Amino acid sequence: MGVRRDLEDNYDFEIVDEFLDHYAMMVEIMEPLIIDLGKVDRYTHALDELFRIFHNIKSASSFLKIETMVRLSTFVEDSLEKMRYLEGPANEEVITWLVSVNDMYIQWQEDLKMDNSMSKISFSLLKLPDMETI
Repeated sequence: MGVRRDLEDNYDFEIVDEFLDHYAMMVEIMEPLIIDLGKVDRYTHALDELFRIFHNIKSASSFLKIETMVRLSTFVEDSLEKMRYLEGPANEEVITWLVSVNDMYIQWQEDLKMDNSMSKISFSLLKLPDMETI
């Protein structure tokens, strides 16, 4: 039994379906926003939108008890909060890290779709890039 079946066994189908739809939409718009962090004129908007996305994923996955997703979402949300106090644009290291984070969420989307177990968080995602020279 995979993660999707577990969710469907423990929660109303409509709640699970709504989560999957919103999750797919958020994952789809993550990468363009991450790329926009590298643009002076788009930095603040992109940062605010990414923060909102990770906050929403954290909240929904917490409700559904998807612990791996909660952990990474919290870590990324905290990192984005720190970036709010720095002037943009983001450096290449930050953008590359966030693209790798996005890849993890894409993998989890596939895990949910295929009813697999949730993939483990790559250790490299837990190492913050240099944000001081953003």
